[in-house]
Parts: sequence; structure tokens; C-alpha cells
Amino acid sequence: MDVILINPYDENAVKNGLGFITPPLNLMYLASSLEHASFSVKIIDDDLLQMGYHKVSQIAAKLNPQIIALTATTSTIKTAMKYIKLIKKVLPNVLSVIGGPHPTFMPTEVLKDPFIDVVVLGEGEETMVHLAHNYIDKGSPDISNIPGIAYNDPEQRNIKVTQPRPLIKDLDSLPLPARHLVPFDSYGVSRDQSGGMITSRGCVFSCGYCSSSLIMGKKFRSRSPQNVVDEIEELYYHYKIRDIAFMDDTFLLNKKRAYDIAQEIEDRGLDVSFVASSRVDMVDYNLLQKLKGSGMSTLYYGVESGSQRILNLMRKGITLKQAEDAVKSAKKAGLSVLTSFILGYPGETEEDINRTIDFSIKLKPDYSQYSILTPFPGTPIYRELHENGLISSENWDKYTVLEPVLDYEKMGLTKGMVKRKLIEAYLKFYARPNYLLKHRHMIKEIFQIILRSFILPKLKGGTGKGWYQDINESSSHDS
Repeated sequence: MDVILINPYDENAVKNGLGFITPPLNLMYLASSLEHASFSVKIIDDDLLQMGYHKVSQIAAKLNPQIIALTATTSTIKTAMKYIKLIKKVLPNVLSVIGGPHPTFMPTEVLKDPFIDVVVLGEGEETMVHLAHNYIDKGSPDISNIPGIAYNDPEQRNIKVTQPRPLIKDLDSLPLPARHLVPFDSYGVSRDQSGGMITSRGCVFSCGYCSSSLIMGKKFRSRSPQNVVDEIEELYYHYKIRDIAFMDDTFLLNKKRAYDIAQEIEDRGLDVSFVASSRVDMVDYNLLQKLKGSGMSTLYYGVESGSQRILNLMRKGITLKQAEDAVKSAKKAGLSVLTSFILGYPGETEEDINRTIDFSIKLKPDYSQYSILTPFPGTPIYRELHENGLISSENWDKYTVLEPVLDYEKMGLTKGMVKRKLIEAYLKFYARPNYLLKHRHMIKEIFQIILRSFILPKLKGGTGKGWYQDINESSSHDS
């Protein structure tokens, strides 16, 4: 075995409360690129299997790979490191690699762990193939010439960052994700959520709370409509999946491309249902009608606040009126609407939070999700808050978007109030009698979200970690 790719267990209260576990699309992209370059690859999705560190390390020892690689977000970084530590103890000569958002922005911190050899920075397909060619084919321990990585230099005893790797210009050149390496039928109740796709990369906007443009670039890069629908056909015919989720940051940024994708779906006679996202200032009613006709069922809008002042602080670049018009247009086109909001943004008052909750209800979306501002490393807001000493905790386990990690007392709020407002937002939106009557088929799921995410963990006097799933190993996981 050449390479093992590991998706660490991710204990997200909402996700695991409802069983929503989806295949690791990022690792499937890495795997297909490695396979295309003739390397043998195995994916271990421990978020699905929940075997624990020791069992995974035992499997790795039997397979005896030359490279192991893990992906990590901020809230799973500690977990990922534990897998690497145990695997390196049984396979001391294996090259340990870690990538993902958190390692990309915090490589020096991550490489302080002596068990981690290499951090892949940003887009990883070409970098992983380059690493494999160098380490496996050439048998060379010298990786100093590989762009897009950070590593511990054993000779100089310091951390080195190589030159940045250029972003992949032609996304059509990437092979389709290696879905054959994950057990699709084992995702259980999440089977309908397993059709995730990424049709574009990069974001041209600069929202203060988001790091997307810093990871994938400020330039919008997209796959051709034909290439996108080729992947839909694979999901449709080979995996029998009819529900597709386009996971792009801004699927509707290029309206002509979105229209052409809809037309290509129709031309090939694919009876699919799909979800996509859009900014509220990019909505075109005629385009929404076209997308609805080709199978779009739900449109996701990141509205984020019901206060124009806070939207301006976020550098969101939208207005409340645009949000209202966007929801109306989607509903008129016959689409379901999901909106998202952030509570506790720096500079926000309790009155602003109340406005956001009220506005989320006024918009009349079908679904709404709320989170607490979490300054993930790499985001502009993280740098600003870190420089001003306003982050109260850098315990990454708490970076779940459900826990306050700012020093709100210095900002005129309190952590307790912000968390109460999060619970209040969900209760006010989902517990309305008219809403429950309209969505009575979802009552069980709605109250599972509220109960398991907020109320029971509080009654138990902790975060709720370890309560949702009884896994083999003690661990510290989050989303």
C-alpha cells in the first residue's frame, strides 16, 4: 500500500444527533489524483466507522503504507494529531502528512508536534501526487523542492515553508472523486446526502468571517457544464443517487454556466434533485426558474445578519432589501429556501441579535440555521480579534460554532447571553405553531436538533461530547 488517507472522527452535535455523516469529498479528490498517477490508495473514513485511534493504527500497521495523510478543520485538529501519533509509533518510517483549513493557516503550530512531518498548504491534489512521486518513486527524503508544503527540517532543526503552489487552472483536468474507495451503502440514513459535488473553487468576495478565498484563491475557477454533468451521471447511474448537493461557495456567480448546467441536465434526461447556494445579490428569477425545471429543490442563502450595520462590519456587501427580494424570488420560482445567520459578531449588541432573529423569521424561509461567530484561523476577523486580545480561548475543541470563544465581556455582551440567544433563535424559528403545522412531518427531527444540541448537554453539565456516540476510544472531537 502506497498511501492511506484518513478522515478523523468528527463529533458534531447536530450532525451526529441526526446521523448526517457524508463521504469525505476532499479525500476522494486526493485519492483519485493519486490513483490516476498509479499509486495504490485506501481511504479510512473514521467519521463513519468510528473505530477509534488504536483500531485505525492497527489497520495502518497491517497495510504498511509509505505515506499516511489526514485532513483537519480547526475543531478536529487535536483528533487528527492523535491518529498520527499512534500510527507513527507503530510505523516510525511512514511519512505523516496533514492538510485542510487549520493546518493551512497554522502550519508552525501544527508542526510543533514531532509526529507530523509535512503540512500541505491549500489545494492538495497536485501536492500529494508530487509528494508521492518524490517519497515513493524516487525514495528521496528530500522534499525541499516541493511547492505548497511546510515541514520540519531535521538537519537545521527548524520549520520551512516552500514556495506557494499555483492553483489548478483547469479543474476539468482533475479525475472525478474516488467514490469507489468509500462504502456508500454504509452511510445509512445519510444516503441521500452522499451526492455532494464541488463544481467550482475560489471566491471573489472578502467577508470578514470567511477564509474560503484565502484557501482556494480570489479568482473564481469553474468546471465546464459537461464535466459537471458527467459527474452527476456517475452518481445517477453507478451509485443510484438522485439527490445532489452542489457545495460551491457561490454556485450562481457565473449565471451562464449555471444555466448551461441546468440545460445539460435536461438534455441528458437526468431526473435529479439538487441543492445549491447563492449570494442574495446574485439572484435572477429567470435563472431560478430554469434551475427549478432541471431539478433544483432548495437554494441556500448566507444572509448572516438582520442588522445592516453588522452586515457592513462583516464586509458582506449585501443589503437587507436584497435578502428579502432574494427569498421572495426563490419562493416564487417554487424553491425551498435555507438561510443562515451568525450571532455574536464583534460590535453587535443584544438589540442587533434580536433584530437578526426577528429578520430570519420575517424572511419566511423554509429552514434557517444559526451559529455563534467563531474566528477560525486564517479569517480576517481572527487576525483582528487576536491582535486586540479579544479571543478568550484557543482551545480548538471549542471551535464548533456552537460555543462562544470571544471575550464578550470586553464588548458589552456576555458569553451566557450569546449562547442563550442561539437557543432562542432555534426555538423562535422552529417552535412556531404555524411552522410546526406546516412541517409536521419534520417535528421529530426539529426537536432532536434543539434537544441534542443545546438542552441535554447543558443539563449534563458539559459539552455533550461522547454522549451521542459510544465509540471505542476516548477522544476529543467536534465539527
